[in-house]
Amino acid sequence: MNVVIFGKGLGKPRQWNLSGVAVGLVGTAAVAVIGGLAFASGYFYSSVTGSGVSQSQIARLTEDLADEQARISDIRHEKEDTLDALALRIAQMNARVIRLDALGRRLTDMAEIDDGEFNFDADPALGGPEEPDTTGSNVAVPDVLEAMAALDSQLDNREAQLWVLEGVLMNENLRERVYPQGRPVSSGWISSYFGKRTDPFTGKPANHTGIDFAGKLGQEIEAVADGVVSWSGDRYGYGIMVEINHGNGYATRYAHNSENLVQVGDEVKKGQTVALMGETGRATGPNLHFEVLKNGRRVNPVNFIRESSK
Repeated sequence: MNVVIFGKGLGKPRQWNLSGVAVGLVGTAAVAVIGGLAFASGYFYSSVTGSGVSQSQIARLTEDLADEQARISDIRHEKEDTLDALALRIAQMNARVIRLDALGRRLTDMAEIDDGEFNFDADPALGGPEEPDTTGSNVAVPDVLEAMAALDSQLDNREAQLWVLEGVLMNENLRERVYPQGRPVSSGWISSYFGKRTDPFTGKPANHTGIDFAGKLGQEIEAVADGVVSWSGDRYGYGIMVEINHGNGYATRYAHNSENLVQVGDEVKKGQTVALMGETGRATGPNLHFEVLKNGRRVNPVNFIRESSK
């Protein structure tokens, strides 16, 4: 048997003449090599398919892996959205704290409280021992949300209390401003008191419904409380008169004026000049006839003047 071998490194083809025994050995070796290759490929195939993992299962596992990756991505986006929501909520709560601080400072000024008693520009002083949390130091998002909800509820409660306090203080301040107090003239003396007296024109006993302040012609007359002008003009017996409605059933009258400086419907403040002293109407000389009315009934103005001096 002739065997010809071609090879790149052999230069020229080589030829051998094999006997029968040599042919048998070469054939056996060839069969052994081919059999080893077949065994190796069979083992690899059995390791993939023979172990129970099919191509469809591999495809399914690949699908599951893609689904898991998508779920992880969704969770990550959800956490990011939650953090964004937390940041927005914290910003809103911070804005409310700023408003509460401003309100607290305004109330402190209104109530004339010492600066050291309420300080809305500094963090509150805290203290007290604390036990470590046995559950660990990690804080879950739901715990943060629960804590923020509790803080939000506390802010609502504090805000409501502050608004109530502001309303009380403002009402108290308003009451003081609309309650008739003080003298309607800066100088002068009381020439006639409230009650029984002898009428200067008839000489007979009469009831005087106000008090008279003697003064100088043209002297300024001031409102004794905030209010709205309900009368400005001439009135029988009073001469030129101003009447101011202060609310809560109170009104005041300023009569015998030489000139009124306000008109009906004008809003006036306590201490504002509303007229100039004169002797119009039933008067014997320059003076101010001053009356205080409570629910339409004339009361003694001296009581309101005395209260202002306490």
